[in-house]
Amino acid sequence: MKEGFIQQERHNVEQLYLPNADTWVVLADGSVAGFISLIGNEVGGLFVDPKFHGHGLGRALMEKAQALHSDLLVQVFKENSVGRYFYHRYGFQLVEETIFEQTGDAVLKLAFSA
Repeated sequence: MKEGFIQQERHNVEQLYLPNADTWVVLADGSVAGFISLIGNEVGGLFVDPKFHGHGLGRALMEKAQALHSDLLVQVFKENSVGRYFYHRYGFQLVEETIFEQTGDAVLKLAFSA
């Protein structure tokens, strides 16, 4: 991805996304190991420390989101094989594939319905 885009997104996360999102964290060993941020029923961000992948933390965060919103949406870069695998295993289905204009990367829009 373009470095300028990454710098802009760092700013946007702090100044735009997080103040407008509902965010929950998950702890492991007394420290934050991951978080999920929702803007309405859209997953704006889901991150789990890689050393805790496969421990059910991402699933726990998604279950929190699902408890709040039975229908969920997420956009994930096609190159993000870890994210795509996680969402597929959770039951998300492909809605559409588009191109993210700022970088030219393919983006998948996925939906989950309970």
